Amino acid sequence: MFFRKPSPTPPWKTKSESFSKSKDTHNNNNHFTFITNNQLRYTLFACLFFASWFLILHFLSPLTTTTTTTPTTTITTLQKNTKTAATCDGSGPFYIYTLPQRFNLGLLKHCQNLNIYTNMCPYVANNGLGQPISAVTTTTTTAWYATHQFIAEMIIHARLENHPCRTWDPNKALLFYIPFYGGLHASSMFREANHTLRDSLAVDLISFIKTQTFFNRHNGNDHFLALGRTAWDFMRKESGPDFGANILLNLPPVKNMSVLTVERQPWNGSNQIGVPYPSYFHPTTVTDMVTWQNKVREAKRPHLFSFVGGKRKGLEKAKIRDEIVKQCGESTQCELVECGGNGNGGSKCYNPMAVLDVMMKSRFCLQAPGDSFTRRSTFDSVLAGCIPVFFSPHTAYMQYAWYLPQEAREYSVYIDEKESGVAGKRIIEDVLMNVSSEEVKRMREVVINLIPRITYAHPNASGGGGDVGFKDAVDVALHGLSLLVRDKIQSSGSAEI
Repeated sequence: MFFRKPSPTPPWKTKSESFSKSKDTHNNNNHFTFITNNQLRYTLFACLFFASWFLILHFLSPLTTTTTTTPTTTITTLQKNTKTAATCDGSGPFYIYTLPQRFNLGLLKHCQNLNIYTNMCPYVANNGLGQPISAVTTTTTTAWYATHQFIAEMIIHARLENHPCRTWDPNKALLFYIPFYGGLHASSMFREANHTLRDSLAVDLISFIKTQTFFNRHNGNDHFLALGRTAWDFMRKESGPDFGANILLNLPPVKNMSVLTVERQPWNGSNQIGVPYPSYFHPTTVTDMVTWQNKVREAKRPHLFSFVGGKRKGLEKAKIRDEIVKQCGESTQCELVECGGNGNGGSKCYNPMAVLDVMMKSRFCLQAPGDSFTRRSTFDSVLAGCIPVFFSPHTAYMQYAWYLPQEAREYSVYIDEKESGVAGKRIIEDVLMNVSSEEVKRMREVVINLIPRITYAHPNASGGGGDVGFKDAVDVALHGLSLLVRDKIQSSGSAEI
């Protein structure tokens, strides 16, 4: 907490002398003259003293004013703006099901096989935060981790375990959380040709939940799942290409639930809520957050824009990436870190702090669709205080309604991908050059103020009590779910909420 420095005691607050008339009238005139002369000397001295004070204050006051003109985030400001942080004011109490371990923690015993592309063992460490990044010393606590982009389900589970809104009595719960590590399991089964086997764990989970008393109370409308992968990985259709997905989200009981996912299906995902991809910052205190926000705010940004990413083959929605890589590479005002293929990014693309360093030196960060509409880089850029530039409305605008401002122009720039080609009507650099410095400053401040709500706080925050001092991504989700479930239950005509 910051305290205001006490004001110095003014000289006129000292104890004053009292003068009384002498009863001896013989020397009365001389006595009066003595007092008058001394008073005159005292008055002149006091005037000079006061004048000196006023001069000092006059020259000091401009210095005080200039130090407060630069926007800063303070602990008290952040707490005031998020006064419901880590409380159940506005968020209903929730109950966590105790599932057989094969649905969550049991999967971690074979962490090396949880992803067909990489060994997940380093990433499932520390409750899904991954390995600490010791190079970052913004505070005395460890707040930085090499976190995998598809592991939000583990982080959310660990955060909810220690959350102050948790109740151990299901009779008192408004919400019911099913801690299923569906994303980790799905990524381990992408190449499984037998669909029955690929779907079996998800089918078994729902069979188990349907037997629970409190699921049947409201037919699952007060239950929710959290998935660390995109909704597409759980919505396999009987017809069409097989991308390795299972059928979890197509099961009828799940359609009554709310599903937190890093990317929702824009057209058929009415019960899906987009939550942020986890980035690398997991603060334990409000001090961690404020320190980072002020560091980002003061960062020098010599690059107009930057792009960290690679090209994609055979994806219609990813054609814009070829154009972005071309335009960025040809511009003297763009920093390009090309990943994969023949890119020059090399290991830099997979170095969290190298990625953030590029973004912290840029005013705008280009966010193109990739294998799917969304990308973790969007949240990396917010964390770095870099204004995101989108080329598809599905990358953010139709995904994260609980987390990002409704008015897109408050925090981002949108360029229609059909109008960004060299032979087209718009050039990326020209569009960004036309954004005034005043607008850039205003938008950046909005982005910096978004950092707390898109961040996953450390599960052990504040000694395990969950009281971080600000509303993080999980707090925002709980608040939104509480409002959503209350509306669903009330609209169904039930008085039990």
